[in-house]
Amino acid sequence: MSHLERVYRAEGVVLRRQDFGEADRLTTIYSRNLGKLRLVAKGVRKPRSRKSGHLEPFTRVKLLIARGRQLDIITQAEAIETYPNIGSDLITLGHASYIVELLDRFSVEEREDNRQLYNLLLSSLDRLSSGEEEPWAVVLFFELRLLEIAGYRPELFQCVHCGEKIEALDQYFSFQLGGVVCPRGKQSQRDLRSLSLPALKVLRYYQRNRFETASGPRIERKIVDEVGGLMESHLTHILERRLNSPVFLRRVRRLEKWHV
Repeated sequence: MSHLERVYRAEGVVLRRQDFGEADRLTTIYSRNLGKLRLVAKGVRKPRSRKSGHLEPFTRVKLLIARGRQLDIITQAEAIETYPNIGSDLITLGHASYIVELLDRFSVEEREDNRQLYNLLLSSLDRLSSGEEEPWAVVLFFELRLLEIAGYRPELFQCVHCGEKIEALDQYFSFQLGGVVCPRGKQSQRDLRSLSLPALKVLRYYQRNRFETASGPRIERKIVDEVGGLMESHLTHILERRLNSPVFLRRVRRLEKWHV
């Protein structure tokens, strides 16, 4: 096997990491050209490791990787972007954690190239780090685009039960059918969530428009909470497991209210 076959380069974002052995870490990267990678960073927990500061969560990094028998090994790491503002407050950190957790959960197969998802991840981290955008807006846009790319685009314009065009009324959302159910179809479905007309309009607006347009209008907090709760439940239904980051965010918000 030649040297070129034994090593390769990749650029990606660190999604998560866990201790591995006495001094190593198992690091999960979402890469630009190779999709999700699970790699070993040898000796990275040693005090003098040169790689440790370049492999923090949310860091965009250039890697030189050697092929291993079971897991490939990171031999060199160079940070490109660290998004320092993401860790400046717990709310921003929680939303960033939610985004990378979602991407990790939806990317079940390793080494599946999806440049759209990679670019979506980068733009979302950029927006969160800038501090100029509402974190909930960044997350909602990410959720809807992720679902679309993954083949789970929710139907928001026609009733998924009867096929009729949705009217300007409060509606229902079916997690099983993946879209809006009109009041006439309410009796035939069991997994329905009430969906107010303002919340439906927000979902439609974010689904149809670029982020710069979608994030323009100001939205009432109660509508933001309704949309966020619906999307979390829908994603939990698709993944068939609860997500950890929303629990963390709810705890942070409770603490903030307690300190006010």
